[in-house]
Amino acid sequence: MSGVYERRLLTQDRGFGLLQKFWQIPWSFALLTCALAGIGYVALYSAGGGPEVYATKHATRFGFGFVLMLTIAMIDIRLIARFAWAGYLLGIGLLVLVLLHGNVGKGAQRWIDIGPLQLQPSELMKIMLVLALAAWFQRASYERVGNPLFLIPPAIMILVPVGLILKQPNLGTALITAMIGGAVFFAAGVRLWKFALILGAVGCAAPIAYDHLRDYQKARINVFLNPESDPLGAGYNIIQSKIALGSGGLWGKGFLQGTQGHLNFLPEKQTDFIFTMIAEEFGLVGALGTLALLLLVVVFCFLVAMRCRHQFGRLVALGLGTNFFLYVFVNIAMVTGSIPVGGVPLPLISWGGSAMLTTMLGFGLLMSCYVHRDVEFTAARE
Repeated sequence: MSGVYERRLLTQDRGFGLLQKFWQIPWSFALLTCALAGIGYVALYSAGGGPEVYATKHATRFGFGFVLMLTIAMIDIRLIARFAWAGYLLGIGLLVLVLLHGNVGKGAQRWIDIGPLQLQPSELMKIMLVLALAAWFQRASYERVGNPLFLIPPAIMILVPVGLILKQPNLGTALITAMIGGAVFFAAGVRLWKFALILGAVGCAAPIAYDHLRDYQKARINVFLNPESDPLGAGYNIIQSKIALGSGGLWGKGFLQGTQGHLNFLPEKQTDFIFTMIAEEFGLVGALGTLALLLLVVVFCFLVAMRCRHQFGRLVALGLGTNFFLYVFVNIAMVTGSIPVGGVPLPLISWGGSAMLTTMLGFGLLMSCYVHRDVEFTAARE
């Protein structure tokens, strides 16, 4: 950071202390996160048959994450931009570490133990990628973004983590990571014809990629096309999910009264299929209400992007909003049978420490963009 930039940063921050930042925090959004975590507590209480198994730990994790979110919200967004590259390199290092020494579960190597926390680095990497791409594009002019050579480094920044995540293997998260990167590219002003070329290349390579999928991944795609072909094997999860969704009716069976969940017909009811638990016990009304709250988060992300006066905040808010939207879309589409089954949790509602930590970290960055929405960065590149 140059001396001129440092003096400018300090000058602009005079009279803008921590107390003032604290009151500028969007508390309505903070209450929205509490509401979603409350829905998660109720659903996990039911999934565990009481608070001890899942719900209490879920509330504790959210409490820690809430404090983390507020703390990050008051960190100057320019300081966050300054360390975006360090965060990206940390994420890459963790992905490499998980391939070398990660825990193996269900045929995949996706987690590492950091003290009492079991971390899934691919979740953290998505946020770090958004920050790094925003830092790359934040001072670039529209003409510079149109230069193909200028796009090579950020394209490599996307391909490296995507490749490392595919090695775990984790196809779903790798695709989501690539789509988040693509969303930031689009928001930065990359021309549409470049996306058309990439999509065409992906379409041509799809048959080859399918041949290199693992057997269980091919089974998920085949069962998606015809779930009844293997009702007691690969198609079991989605069939039971659809039964639970339909049995809830308009108002649901009532709290703790869901038969599919409590008779253990519904698999992974505390993680991937938590939305199905909500729909069975609280019906269509409860499911739509939950979806409405989740979509309000996405709306807030895009409102923050529109309100920011600097490109870095706009790109970060749009990237984080895309990440959250893809979480919700993939999970809901998965449990309703609209896409093949994959391990994507419902943010703030599903059981999981890594998902909660990274979600609240992202919300803290989003709040920082809002609190510091009017600060000035350095001039744009020529």
